[in-house]
Amino acid sequence: MTLPRTAHRRLATSMALAMALGVSSFAVAQAADDLKDKQKQVEREVKGAQRDLDESSADLQAATARLDAAKGQLVTAKTQLATARGKVAVAQERDAEMQAELAAAEAALVEAEAALTQGQADAEAQREKVATTVADMYSEGDPELIAFSSLIEAESTEELTRRDGVRDVIVGQEARAYDELKAAEVLLQVQEQQVSDARDDVAAKRQAAADHLTLMQTLEAEEQAAKDSVVSLVIERRDAQEGARKARARDAAKLRQHLAEQKKIEEMLKRRAARALARQRAHARSQSSGSSTGLLLKPVDGYVTSPFGYREHPIYHYWGLHDGVDFGGGCGTPLRAAAPGRVVSSYWSDVYGHRLIIDNGAMAGVGVATIYNHASSYNVGVGDQVQEGQVIGYEGSTGWSTGCHLHFTVMANGKAVDPMPWF
Repeated sequence: MTLPRTAHRRLATSMALAMALGVSSFAVAQAADDLKDKQKQVEREVKGAQRDLDESSADLQAATARLDAAKGQLVTAKTQLATARGKVAVAQERDAEMQAELAAAEAALVEAEAALTQGQADAEAQREKVATTVADMYSEGDPELIAFSSLIEAESTEELTRRDGVRDVIVGQEARAYDELKAAEVLLQVQEQQVSDARDDVAAKRQAAADHLTLMQTLEAEEQAAKDSVVSLVIERRDAQEGARKARARDAAKLRQHLAEQKKIEEMLKRRAARALARQRAHARSQSSGSSTGLLLKPVDGYVTSPFGYREHPIYHYWGLHDGVDFGGGCGTPLRAAAPGRVVSSYWSDVYGHRLIIDNGAMAGVGVATIYNHASSYNVGVGDQVQEGQVIGYEGSTGWSTGCHLHFTVMANGKAVDPMPWF
């Protein structure tokens, strides 16, 4: 893996400084290897991190959150629409089945009613037949008496036998007529029950069809609501994408402005460092920048949340230097001057929020300045002389920040270096 151009410059600066301080070539090579190892370690940490605290503006964070929410909701809405459409399709299939069942039940009812009408006509005809038969018999007298009289009047055995047969025919005809009437009435009762059952079946199927129609209307309303939700979320996602694009463009413009400001600050600090070194060259303390100098006080009581090093920006995807160390601690935690010095700049940055720059003069053979970012406020201003450990402000979350923290930068001869070895 090749080092970025900025890393090459840092390496060259470190080697030149080490040689100026009398460090051996072996130590220089070792420092170079350590730098490469440290860079690789930082790269691994960056790839595993979700985002830095100061990766983007609040506008872009809000726009991105809105876009993510719209995307997630759209997935859910599409699932709900597919489910609603499935329910409607099943309901439509069942509706067709129920309509067929209702039609069959109505046809069976028509058939049963026709059979009942015919049965009623047959029974009525049988009643008339019985009535006529009985009337004809009894108009001539009691059939039993007539038959008995004919038996008495018989003059021979042969005639007696014949007349007894006639009697049986007469009485049998009457009995058959009544049997046929009884059978017709029983059949009529069966047909009446069949019609009643068929009517009940039709009524039940009509009620079921009506209930199912209500269910289908509800499901179709749910499907339409799901369609409307999908359309609405598609529009919301489009608007959110446009909002995120505009916020990203605004951030990019601010970032370019910030880089231009940073360049000016670097040039100013280079000049101040050169002057400080010229004044104090004879008294400069000779110490290796590769080991802990112990020259700076930690500026805040807090743990490191993001180290110094090169990384890919998680939003804009450029490869650059995270030019300081982020310390947690909590909103309002006092910020202390890391070393004596003079405040040379205090201003608002869209990226870093409230910034404060202190020129700490010459240390370890280099001109040092310390920069404090994202503070809620500072209680010192340009031109003020500060002492080591003096409270100069309070931790905040201004600029591009997702939570209260201090982004602390150490500038050596106008270039950002890892602050950790200086503590």
